[in-house]
Amino acid sequence: MLNILIVDDALVIRKNLAKFFNDLGHKIIAEAKNGAEAVELCKTQKEKIDLITMDITMPEMDGIEATKLIKEVLPDVNIVMITSHGQEELVSESLKAGAKNFILKPITEEKLEQVLGKLFKEYAKEEDDELIDED
Repeated sequence: MLNILIVDDALVIRKNLAKFFNDLGHKIIAEAKNGAEAVELCKTQKEKIDLITMDITMPEMDGIEATKLIKEVLPDVNIVMITSHGQEELVSESLKAGAKNFILKPITEEKLEQVLGKLFKEYAKEEDDELIDED
């Protein structure tokens, strides 16, 4: 089970992500509606944070700036950016800031599973290794 912080200015996105992660057996330890809130949570959170999902475009402080500041406080935390089509340049900036991966909207449980599998080996799905009989 992963401890997850969800950061997004859209309540519906936060709720959808929380449902997907809960369905996958993970724990949402906090939610933030902007980058500034996320940075403060990371400074004060007592439970270990394993994963942060971070929207790129938010009021007060965007996800890129928040990622930079969070990585100073929690250098080992895995941050996954949530992005829309047309934000490729911002994704590149996010990765330079310390994000480990990104998910393109619309978000699905399958996309979350794939990213979790890439970041955490214990959540990777085994590929079907069917042997083909060649008679």
